[in-house]
Amino acid sequence: MSTNKETKRNMRYPKEECGVFGIWGHPDAAKISYFGLFALQHRGQESAGIVTSDEKEVHAYKSMGLVSEVFTERRLNDLKGHISIGHVRYSTTGSSIIQNAQPFCVRHAGCTIAIAHNGNLVNSKTLKNELENQGSIFQTTMDSEVIVHLLARSWKFGLEEAIINTMSFIKGSYSLVLLTEDKIIGIRDPYGIRPLCIGKLNDSYMLTSETCALDLIQAEYVRDVNPGEVVIIDKNGLHSFTALKSQKCANCIFEFIYFARPDSNIFGRNVYNFRKGLGEQMAKDFTFQGDFVLPFPDSGNYAAVGFAQASKIPLELAVIRNHYVGRTFIQPGQHMREFAVRVKLNPVKDMIRGKRIIIVDDSIVRGTTSKNRINAIKAAGAKEIDMLVSCPPIKYPCYYGIDFPSESELIAHNKTENDIKEYLGLDNLKYMSVEALLKVAGENSEDRFCLACFTGKYPIHIDEKMEKLALEKI
Repeated sequence: MSTNKETKRNMRYPKEECGVFGIWGHPDAAKISYFGLFALQHRGQESAGIVTSDEKEVHAYKSMGLVSEVFTERRLNDLKGHISIGHVRYSTTGSSIIQNAQPFCVRHAGCTIAIAHNGNLVNSKTLKNELENQGSIFQTTMDSEVIVHLLARSWKFGLEEAIINTMSFIKGSYSLVLLTEDKIIGIRDPYGIRPLCIGKLNDSYMLTSETCALDLIQAEYVRDVNPGEVVIIDKNGLHSFTALKSQKCANCIFEFIYFARPDSNIFGRNVYNFRKGLGEQMAKDFTFQGDFVLPFPDSGNYAAVGFAQASKIPLELAVIRNHYVGRTFIQPGQHMREFAVRVKLNPVKDMIRGKRIIIVDDSIVRGTTSKNRINAIKAAGAKEIDMLVSCPPIKYPCYYGIDFPSESELIAHNKTENDIKEYLGLDNLKYMSVEALLKVAGENSEDRFCLACFTGKYPIHIDEKMEKLALEKI
């Protein structure tokens, strides 16, 4: 697990664990994976890796950093083969170190198994303890390695049976892309928590977290991998089977609110239109008066467009984002207060001075970043500041791949809307309700989406005693 220091350092915004990509049947598989990962960079900025195969030899390279920093033309040329999987990572389980970078690759019984994992297993600690008690040796602190050990234990029964056995033990969220010497495999948990889809480029098949990766390489979207489905792609084409029957769909609603790129389609919906719909819904629910609507870029942009158009209040981009700020920068002296906020976002003072402003943002997690941003708007001379948040209050941690902190660190867990308004120094604050969110999400959305971070109702229950007993029988 990440240390408390790591969690606090990284919790300016909610973080996604990772993005995955795979391709079979392309002569430049490594380069296609590179561009696919480049499109998925928003899902993880700590490390990147690619594994390739020509059906005889497997090649791998991974390192800490962004995709463009990790891979050079020379490194990509060394990754030979027409089969490839790739991964970009942000750590929610396991520290941010090179040993935990993915794809994770092992040799077992004369066969290579490489895995790229998006999600988080909620019973990984129990399974790891039991596996270690039975002699397994772990190289990393990732929950993804548990999956590899379980696959290896059942490998003698064949690939499909090994996958079915493994899926019967692991609980939580997982969209997986696996590579062996001659095939790639896509696997999605029976709740469908994280996205995973299939694409096609001429005779090549792809698996990826989001459709924006397909758009970049001009591939065709085929369909989503269904919850509980296993997709196998090899020289015989694509075939699939249902390994675990889906009992309840629990797509992560926060993929729509924050994580997925706005040009992606996930869970059957376009992300841009969904976020815009959130803003339109807020215009129906809340009557705010102001001189203009101000999004906090970039995550608040699309809900702000919807709210401004529906409310007939002008939209102004009066906070400018610096797009050239890297993951780290030289820390300023103590006298330069709020530098970390201003280095990325800077208000246009001449636009803001003396104005009544309606801020739109996608979420408030701990509240410290929002407070600093609002202070910057005040310092620029705003007359009045109201704020709309295009999701309900985040009150509970996520155990399925989003690095929300503990309940004590979530500002909405023990504070009312009015308390948060006072803390942030706002004139007015309104959150979207769960009911309004579900209205935007569409028919039967309460049965399709995981809302646990808002409601505390988690879709996956774990009986650790039963997990231990079942594992002993393998």
